[in-house]
Amino acid sequence: MSSAHLAATVAYATPPLWRVLTKSGYFMGLCGAIGFTLTYAAAVRPALRAPGNDRGDVAALQRRTALSLAWAGVVLLVAGYFQLAARLARAGKGMPFGDALAPGRIRDFLRAPAAKGAWVPQGTIYLVQNIALVLASAALIALFSPGARRHLNALALTALPLSLAVTLIAAIPATAPADTNKVLDLVFDQIHIVSGTVWIGGLVLLVALAGARRHLSENAGLLWADIWRRFSLVALVCVGAVLTSGLWISWKHVGGIGQLWTTTYGLFLFVKTLLVLGMVAAGAFNQFWLMPRIARARRADATASLLHLTLRHFPKVVWAEVVLGVGVLAVVPFLTGSARSAGGPAPVATGSIFAVGAALVLTLAASLCMTAKASDALSRRRIASTP
Repeated sequence: MSSAHLAATVAYATPPLWRVLTKSGYFMGLCGAIGFTLTYAAAVRPALRAPGNDRGDVAALQRRTALSLAWAGVVLLVAGYFQLAARLARAGKGMPFGDALAPGRIRDFLRAPAAKGAWVPQGTIYLVQNIALVLASAALIALFSPGARRHLNALALTALPLSLAVTLIAAIPATAPADTNKVLDLVFDQIHIVSGTVWIGGLVLLVALAGARRHLSENAGLLWADIWRRFSLVALVCVGAVLTSGLWISWKHVGGIGQLWTTTYGLFLFVKTLLVLGMVAAGAFNQFWLMPRIARARRADATASLLHLTLRHFPKVVWAEVVLGVGVLAVVPFLTGSARSAGGPAPVATGSIFAVGAALVLTLAASLCMTAKASDALSRRRIASTP
C-alpha cells in the first residue's frame, strides 16, 4: 500500500449513520420543496393554463400536483428537524444524536450567544432558516385540504421563495469570509445545491404526475408534450449550473486526477460524477431521440403515438434519471473533508485558474446551446420528412 493511500485513509473519516441519513434526508426535502415548486411554476402551471386542454385532464393533474406538493412539505418538515438535531450533535462535544433530538437542547442551541469574532450568533442564522422552513412546509402541507387546493397557485408560489430561503439562509456565514475564495465557495455551493435539487426534484414530480395517466383523456399527449418541452429547458439550465459549480468544487477539493482513486474522498466524488454523467446521458437521450419524435407526433396529430411517447416511453427514461439522482443524494453525505487533506498544495485561485475556468464554462454553455438547437433541428427534419 502506497504512502499516499495510507495518508488518504487516515485523513478521511467515515460519517456516522445518523449523519448519512439526516444529510441525505435534508437534501431530499429540498428536492421536494424547491424542485417541485419551481417545476410547477416553470413547466406544469404554464402548460395547464394553455388553451385547448381537456378540463378533466387539468383537474386530474392539479389534484395530483397538490398532493405531491403536500407530501413534499411533510418530508421537508421532518427532514429539517432531524437536520437541525444533526447540526447540534456536530456542534456539541461528543453529544449523542439521540440527545440532540430533545427540543430543549435544540432551543438552547438556537439561543446560544455569538462566538468570538462572529457578527451574528450561528444559532440565530439556523433559527431564521428554520422559520422559513416551517412556513414553506405549512404552505405545502395545507394542500392536503381540498379547500386549500383551490389556491394551489398562490400556495405553491408562496412556498417557492421560502424553500429557496431555507438553503440560502443556512449558507450565511456567522463570521466574515476571509477572502474572495471563501465567498466563491459559498456562491458555487448554493448554485450546486439549488440547481441539483431543481433537476432531481423536477424529475420526481413529473414521474409522480405521469402516474395519473389512467385518469387522463386520449388527448392528454398534447398537454404532456408541452410539459416535457418546458421542463427540458429547465433541466438544460440545471445541467449547466451543476456542471459549472461542480468544476469549482472539484478543483477546490481534488488536487489532481490521481486523487480520484487514491483517496477515499476522491472515490466518492468519482462515483457521484459517474451518476451525474449517467443523468446527463439519459437527458441527452430524451433531447435527441424522444423530443424530436414527440414533436413529430404532435405536428402529425398522431394522438395515440403522442400519448404513448409522453406518458409511457418518456417516463421510463425519467425513472432511470430519478434512480441515478437518488444515488447522488446517497453519496453526498460521504463527501466530507477533502482529497487535498491527504497531501498536496492548497488550492490558490490565480488569474490563469479563472481564465481556464471561464473557457470551460463558455465551452459548456456553447455545447448546451448546440444541444438545444440540434434537438430542434432534428424535430424539424423529422416533421419535414413526414408524408
